[in-house]
Amino acid sequence: MERTRIAKVEDVKLIRRGEQLEGTLHLTPHHLIFCHTPDPTFEDESRVVPENQPKVRPKELWITYPIIQICTLRPSPMASHLPSSIRLRCRDFTFVCFCFSDEKKARDVYDSIKAWTCKLGRIEKLYAFSYQPQRPEKEVNGWNMYDARKEWRRQGISDKSVDKGWRISTINTDYGFSPTYPALLPVPTTISDNTLNYAGRYRSRVRLPVLTYLHPVNNCSITRSSQPLVGVRQNRSIQDEKLLLAIFSTSHSNDGLAEPSLTPPGSHSPRSSDGDGPSMTPEPSFTDTEALEDEMIARGGHEDKGERPHVYGAQQHNLIVDARPTVNAYAMQAVGLGSENMDNYRFATKVYLGIDNIHVMRDSLNKVIDALKESDLTPLAPNRDILAKSGWVKHIANMLDGAGLIARQVGLQHSHVLIHCSDGWDRTSQLSALSQLCLDPYYRTLEGFIVLVEKDWLSFGHMFAHRSGFLSSEKWFSIENERIGGDSIRPGFSTDGGPGHALENALLSAKGFFNKNNKSRDSLLDSDGEMQPVDMDSSGAKRMSSPSKGGSGEKHVTKVKETSPVFHQFLDATYQLLHQHPTRFEFNERFLRRLLYHLYSCQYGTFLYNNEKDRKEAQVAEKTRSVWDYFLSRKEQFLNDQYDETIDDNERGHERLIFPKNGEVRWWNELFGRSDAEMNGRPGVHTHAQGPGDGNSATVLTGVETAEDAVGPAAAPTSPPNGFAVGIPTIAAGVAALGIGKGKGTKGGKSPSSLREEMEVEMQ
Repeated sequence: MERTRIAKVEDVKLIRRGEQLEGTLHLTPHHLIFCHTPDPTFEDESRVVPENQPKVRPKELWITYPIIQICTLRPSPMASHLPSSIRLRCRDFTFVCFCFSDEKKARDVYDSIKAWTCKLGRIEKLYAFSYQPQRPEKEVNGWNMYDARKEWRRQGISDKSVDKGWRISTINTDYGFSPTYPALLPVPTTISDNTLNYAGRYRSRVRLPVLTYLHPVNNCSITRSSQPLVGVRQNRSIQDEKLLLAIFSTSHSNDGLAEPSLTPPGSHSPRSSDGDGPSMTPEPSFTDTEALEDEMIARGGHEDKGERPHVYGAQQHNLIVDARPTVNAYAMQAVGLGSENMDNYRFATKVYLGIDNIHVMRDSLNKVIDALKESDLTPLAPNRDILAKSGWVKHIANMLDGAGLIARQVGLQHSHVLIHCSDGWDRTSQLSALSQLCLDPYYRTLEGFIVLVEKDWLSFGHMFAHRSGFLSSEKWFSIENERIGGDSIRPGFSTDGGPGHALENALLSAKGFFNKNNKSRDSLLDSDGEMQPVDMDSSGAKRMSSPSKGGSGEKHVTKVKETSPVFHQFLDATYQLLHQHPTRFEFNERFLRRLLYHLYSCQYGTFLYNNEKDRKEAQVAEKTRSVWDYFLSRKEQFLNDQYDETIDDNERGHERLIFPKNGEVRWWNELFGRSDAEMNGRPGVHTHAQGPGDGNSATVLTGVETAEDAVGPAAAPTSPPNGFAVGIPTIAAGVAALGIGKGKGTKGGKSPSSLREEMEVEMQ
């Protein structure tokens, strides 16, 4: 209780959606609790309440401290006769305002919230480490929901099953090989651990290509990794090339259906979809955007483009999917990173998806909050223009477009796909998990979705502690009309909306942008792995292991520029699939909404750390409860009444595969606490994509590249042979080829300073 300035305040007024309630505010070590007793209502107001009328039970609003995103105190002197107030914006999009008649009590409450929110210093002080559930939740053990070997056996990979070309390597059982990867790594049977050891040195943070999904019908795979350490010298790794060739050869080794050619894909493959698999490939019906994407991939490196008709399932195009915009991938070469030189991977096609990085996504969500930020004081609908300009729906549509492309390649084109972004734990996790939702009905069950999250987010690693900011930041706390530390960053709340604050914030932002000697190094440490130099030797892997693990004397802080709604976007995209295919998911929308809530509530230990290694060192399974306890003990609340578990590829609507309908991407209005009409407009009128940059008709595909050719609106020329002398011109040529900045006042391009500003977001 040493952090609590005041534990109880009476006669507090709560304002939410314009409605006012009077009650008592309690401050505990882990929660704000607002209690109020509703007045009994009668049709006849003059009616006397009978003595035997049951006593009205008080209602409570509980707010866990970590879920508070923004806290603003507005003090009012006694002479003003106005109440002092504290406005909260929570990460589950709850907006509330507490009004106090006593300014001192308001300040004490503000200081207590700040102390319990952003001055803990260690993950181990969060609520999860003291939470004790009641029955029936107490009797459930969600930590047993995921067993890696069991999941690989389900996919057909084990020592006792028929060889499908894969084995489970134990090279990382002590996490010494790759600290951010799981202990068990499925790799091709033809690849030894010695080869893995050398191949890992060529990938950022030793996150080398390993299996995450094996298709049961055609034995094609989805693998994932981080970016290669190409650099300006065009470095290569024979072992990495050998590993990827072996991955793309696994289906051929089993059934003779998928042999990657050493010539660029695009020519006719002898493979067809008429194999002996248990089901037939459904006839696809694609939008113009999807057809364009398939055509661009088919054309990559194909000299005789009119040679054969396009038949789904007859052409194999093994893909390397770089989720980043092309310019970002080229920019990374300047710091020793980059993207594959396709001269060395002639058996594959590489595509760029143009999905923006964590900084763009964070800014996009803040713009959404700008449209909702007055939700505590007024019942008005959100500003639809600001919503449209946020680009949020466009980003979700791009993500789904990329996942759909991967699912089509694996499920229909019978091809292998390797996915990576920068470090392989943000955009890679999104695309990998979403494409598996499209491909495998098991992951659309409640149990299967839990396994998918455990495998592709928790086991393969995602920077939950960094992206979610569980320990908050003083930059998210401010006092109006006072200068305090962190007052310069107030996402989602303005103080009085006046031009003075707007100018002040603009100047502060500009100061931060040009302060290249920023000692906090927020902008350089970890921006989705971009613009962070990487040491080539294996010792670098240990040096770069996650900083979030808990030492007894180590104090942790949230770096605001490392926060981003990455997992939130995955859940939003899952909601889109659920809404578009309402009978194909066992779980309902509320399950996704509550899962996002408990990501930030810190009531459970599941999401508190960044990878398997950190969780085992922190002993979260012994010291905390699993978030799945909550859902499994209340399973009936999260089941979809419309779910149809029938799988029959010969019956429309029951096919094994589902694909996103990008023209139907919409606002997840339930998450934002709004009605469908407020967020999405009238039924049948698709207004969600109106506004600059929020259309979702364009393809996410920004380039296709092979050893011989490059196509697409943003395709960069292939790189010349190794050597530093040609490396810099190659990067410059690649950036120039993107057509960036054919804007005003220039003849075909922007000035160097303008180009630097365009690339600054990726290079932070």
